[in-house]
Order: sequence, then structure tokens, then C-alpha cells
Amino acid sequence: MKLTVVGCSGSFPSAESACSSYLVEADGFRLLLDMGNGALGELQRHIGLYDLDAVFLSHLHADHCIDMCGYFVARYYRHDGGRCPAIPVYGPEGTEQRLITAYADTPTPSAMAEVFDFHTLKSGSFDIGPFAVRVERVAHPVEAYGIRLEYGGRTLAYSGDTGVCEPLYELAADADLFLCEASFTHGKEDIPGLHLNGREAGELAQRAGVGRLLLTHIPPWTDAGRNLADAREMFPGPAELAAAGAVYEV
Repeated sequence: MKLTVVGCSGSFPSAESACSSYLVEADGFRLLLDMGNGALGELQRHIGLYDLDAVFLSHLHADHCIDMCGYFVARYYRHDGGRCPAIPVYGPEGTEQRLITAYADTPTPSAMAEVFDFHTLKSGSFDIGPFAVRVERVAHPVEAYGIRLEYGGRTLAYSGDTGVCEPLYELAADADLFLCEASFTHGKEDIPGLHLNGREAGELAQRAGVGRLLLTHIPPWTDAGRNLADAREMFPGPAELAAAGAVYEV
């Protein structure tokens, strides 16, 4: 699998990065994990607008899904080559209505579904293209899911947005690469069921026995270096900060 960090800033874009969006490729199939603020523009640095095969939306906060409104425009109003066929979009219950509400003026009530083939996420296992997928609901104020992708004997786990919870450990268990949020600072914020800090991400990675830890979703106001140091205190394996444009082989 090939992982490209399209955007990794938490809550709102930073000067260096768009919000959450990660491109995963295998066997010619291109799956996008989230499409937050600014991600659609950055995505075009890596692939063409119409080269995606599926989209996974971990939850419906704007920093993970709002650029789907712009992507609707690109697919619905395309003139050269005609309108795009519907692309599979996996998201929590109500994803279609949330995007319609955010866009605010779709041409018809069914327009969003004409270019996005919506699938409602529930905890469980299924396939997306060549990937064996497992999703589990994680700890966040809205319905939110982490995802585990397996292909060719390799595993990538993505936390989405979450606080500490057992399902996240299950998704990350023995993963070759764990893409894990670390929004909070240890000893500063303490809000259960919302986000992880660097120390918690490191503890989880150590417990799950992951091969590599990649911290992401760190807001511009958070000291990323401190979060990484906290994670490394708890996790003895390779750990680093996600950066926009970085590419990883899994």
C-alpha cells in the first residue's frame, strides 16, 4: 500500500497543511480517507480530480468532510467527458443530508446522490476495492469511525478523531503503520471522549504492537514537537509527525 498525506492539520488548516485527508493506493485503486478543509486543492498535486475510486469519511465534522462540497461541483458540473458516474462514499448515517445542508443549494434533492454513491458505515468488516476493511465506532461527540485496511499481508490503521477507547486498540493491533490523531497536549487538555494526546497515542501504539506510529490531526495551536516527544516516551518503535505531501510505503 502507498499512503500519501494530502492534509494533516487538526480542526482548521495551518499555514503548512490542509485538514485531514489521506490517499491510500493499492493495485491501481485509490481510496481517500477524509476530505477536510483545503484537501481538494492539495489532492490535485497527487492525482487528477477524477482519479479517485472511493472516499471514506470518518465523521461529519467540517475538518474531515467539508471539501466534499467542492468535489460535488467538480463531479456534477463536469462538461468535458460528461458527468462523472457515482463514486462510492462511505460515511456515518446522514452523510448525504449533511453534505446537502453544507452545500445549501443543490440543483435537485437527489443531485448529491447522482455523483456520490452513499454507503452508511456500521461497525464491521467488508471490502473496498482490493482492501479488506474493518471499521469500528470510536469515542467522539458525533458518530465517528476508525478504519483498518489490509492488503497484500500489510495493515494500515487510521484512528479518525477519537478519545481513548478499546475499539481503537482493536483496529490498531499489529498494524504495520498506525496513523493516529494527537490533538491534545498531555497535562493541558483533559476532555474524555474527544481527542488523544501524544502520550496516549504512544501508549496505544505500544500496547497494540504497531510497527510504526504516525501522529496526525495536530491543530496549529498545539506544540507538535512536544506531542511527538510524549509519544516517543511511551512507544519504543519508529514515531514521527505526519506532514503534507509525505509518502509512505506500507
